[in-house]
Amino acid sequence: MENEANLSIYRAARTIKRRQNTLYNALRSIYDDSIFVGEISQLWPQLPLLANLRCGLWYSSNFHSTCYFKSTDGHTNNWSFNTSRLNLHVALLAGQKGGCMIVDSTRKGKRFPDSMSKTIPIWTCVLNRSVYNYRKKMCNSVVLVEGESNASDENVKSTSQISADWDCSLHLPLWVSETEKAAINDRLEEWTKGLDTSGADIASLASCLKKPLRPLWISQKSVIWLNEVPDHDSWDFTPIILVSASSPSGVIQSRTTSEFSWNYIPGAGDDEESWARGLTPKLFWNNAYDLISSGPDVCNQKVADIVEKNRVYRAQRGQVAPQVHVKPSKVLGNSSDLSCLEPPLSSDISNLKIDLKSSDKDSTISWLGSTNLAVGTSQHAAKECNVDCILNCDQDSITVCLSNAEAYLHLPMVNSKLDRFSLLRNLPSAVNFAKLNISKGKTLVICCQSGEDISVCVCLAILTSLFDDGGNFDDGKSFSQTGITKMEMRRRLVFLCKFATNARPSRGNLKQVFSFLSSGRVDPV
Repeated sequence: MENEANLSIYRAARTIKRRQNTLYNALRSIYDDSIFVGEISQLWPQLPLLANLRCGLWYSSNFHSTCYFKSTDGHTNNWSFNTSRLNLHVALLAGQKGGCMIVDSTRKGKRFPDSMSKTIPIWTCVLNRSVYNYRKKMCNSVVLVEGESNASDENVKSTSQISADWDCSLHLPLWVSETEKAAINDRLEEWTKGLDTSGADIASLASCLKKPLRPLWISQKSVIWLNEVPDHDSWDFTPIILVSASSPSGVIQSRTTSEFSWNYIPGAGDDEESWARGLTPKLFWNNAYDLISSGPDVCNQKVADIVEKNRVYRAQRGQVAPQVHVKPSKVLGNSSDLSCLEPPLSSDISNLKIDLKSSDKDSTISWLGSTNLAVGTSQHAAKECNVDCILNCDQDSITVCLSNAEAYLHLPMVNSKLDRFSLLRNLPSAVNFAKLNISKGKTLVICCQSGEDISVCVCLAILTSLFDDGGNFDDGKSFSQTGITKMEMRRRLVFLCKFATNARPSRGNLKQVFSFLSSGRVDPV
């Protein structure tokens, strides 16, 4: 009986939590937090606003672009500087614009997620050190020819002065302990060496970054005197302003307007699969006023109508439009237990399982320099007519505008969480298809549903197998003559991410690529 009582208490607690975490509560919380984000962005309107994927993307309709800093890279005793998530485009943008703002949030009751407390500070410090090393190397390599003009002398002195004043220290928020800061400091040199040898384009960063990168932190508890807001140009560093969108209370708060009562959820944009019911940030902001003003009673139905209308719109245009799948609601005990639950949706739209993330991005096909290779979403590949061949790694086939049927290959692949060997089984066919066509000078687009993971990993395998380290097609000669190492694969991935800035390859898929390359399974055509 005691166990049954404990189980009943657990079920009741879960029921209350589900009731508080309703769709309307989440959307209304996001909407309120977005007002704060908008106010902060107006303090420095010249600085571009970036969303840290995926949670941050919900908190504004006016993002310049996105980035991907993982909180796990900043978890205590798990600190990491990951070259597969280099985010070099963020540093370049900050250098060009004089800084940038990054938006994210957290559910955990902390003022900032670990991505902002530690991951980004580590990233700025390592990049600063790498730029310093590059400039020092360039300064030391300058050979003054006898009789050279004084302008060259001045240039050398200027470069030396910049290097001497360049801030390479680690800047962490005050709430990070000295012990943790010392442990991170001990690993900075190792991470910097890894970046220096990764093949990343530090030269371009060094040329556009006039001041070292440095993070600043702003939350809803920050006190800012509006008449004393400094201009971003007045700082002796390039600011990376980290905006934590949500209230850091960590407690669900009841709030009331003149029309509705609702519960505020900190970090409501997190874990969208568990609450969004197929709604995406773009769809939300296109319909935000209607959804917020309609209130909690009809919110679920309105979201279902919006999602279905968007699905039909996309399907009619031959775009990716997955069907809605119904997942039965979990019932706790008898019907009397459901008295405090949120009213269910109609059975045809209940608990939507739909993935339309690609509709959130104006992503296009990303061409990798002069390699004749490109990666992108299957949606955009289907509309790409100025390409010779398409390799589709999505689960669903697409209708392509290619004159030759043999120029299209569909190899359905799934994420490593669903099948640990899906890529490994298909990579030999993918590489051989690429080899056959690229050797004839044809262009090739590799696509998947998101354009961020599977297609990137397949392209990485092709790039490593068939191209030299300069990105030149050599029919696999350099690959057959040199053994593949994790460092070499990271170098190729950094090259790829230089062009495909939205790339987010998963660890499980990258492991399959390395297994394939290590086995050398590239068959002759």
